[in-house]
Amino acid sequence: MTQPDTPDQDDSHLVRTLRNYFITGLVVTGPVLITLFLVWRFIGFIDRLAANLIPGQTSLPFGIPGLGLIIVAVAVTMVGAFTANFLGSWFVRMGEKIVDRMPVVRSVYGTLKKIFTTVLDQSSRSFREVVMLEYPRQGIWAIGFVTGEAEGEVQAAISDDLVNVFVPTTPNPTSGYLVFLPRKDLIPMTMSVEDGIKLVISGGIMTPEDNSNGNSNSAGSN
Repeated sequence: MTQPDTPDQDDSHLVRTLRNYFITGLVVTGPVLITLFLVWRFIGFIDRLAANLIPGQTSLPFGIPGLGLIIVAVAVTMVGAFTANFLGSWFVRMGEKIVDRMPVVRSVYGTLKKIFTTVLDQSSRSFREVVMLEYPRQGIWAIGFVTGEAEGEVQAAISDDLVNVFVPTTPNPTSGYLVFLPRKDLIPMTMSVEDGIKLVISGGIMTPEDNSNGNSNSAGSN
């Protein structure tokens, strides 16, 4: 005969049920609230920067959320339209010639321009290819993002065909390590860069489904 639950057992079951409900609610609402908070703070930051450009906005009894973001988007688009014509491109060339004469500024500007041009170029494969590599030693595998082909002195020093691979850290994928590896030592993945970043940020919790149809296994066995 089954023994009836004691009051202590009922209380313990109720606590576990409430705890499970709380964890489920936290999993559902946590990412949403954090995302909304970060978006709201970013919009507020842009609005504060753009508020000085609109003298009348500071005198309003209420703010207009997102107005600064719209102003920045319109301003960037107008700059792009201006630099697309002959006069605008001439101003850009003159400005870059002036910057090239500044020892420290030219290095910072050149590096940032190279990054923006490479990342935003639709024909570029930078950060558009996810790979697996043995890092930091043989037998330990890590996720990496191919940022381009090795060039210059780096490639000249090694006879193999090298590629630049960025290995991000968890849970902050904006920091990591740059390694130069032979392409033959990399296993290309079919997952998107977005799925790769999710995998890194979540610490392996959010693992994308296998869509390789055995390609990655065959590549790893070669």
